[in-house]
Amino acid sequence: MPVSAEKEKALALRMQELGVSESDFEESFVRSSGPGGQKVNKSSSCVHLVHLPTGLSVKCQKERSQTLNRFLARRLLLDKIEQLQKGFAASEKEKIEKIRRQKRKRSRRAQEKMLAAKHRRAETKVLRGKIVTEE
Repeated sequence: MPVSAEKEKALALRMQELGVSESDFEESFVRSSGPGGQKVNKSSSCVHLVHLPTGLSVKCQKERSQTLNRFLARRLLLDKIEQLQKGFAASEKEKIEKIRRQKRKRSRRAQEKMLAAKHRRAETKVLRGKIVTEE
């Protein structure tokens, strides 16, 4: 089952966006393990892909087809490269935003508690008022 042309184009476009070329990859094929029967045991369908500039590596043996595994390995490696380039900043930003939201909730809760305490205090002060006797 070959990979569709649209998916190949999308992968090439993504590689171009990340500034990764095909020459940056070192590709080797090894025998897969696990389910797949005789096909897996005889042919080298597992793809081991290394991105030379960063040293990131991926092994893919999800499918029985070598071409499909090559495509999936490239996609996984591009995910890792993208996370390396953009992901750390994005995840750091996300953590800061989460803490900010938590503090906002916390301060709202603190304000509600403070107002409740003020209301209780006001009620006790009202009880101290002058006693009016009716004659």
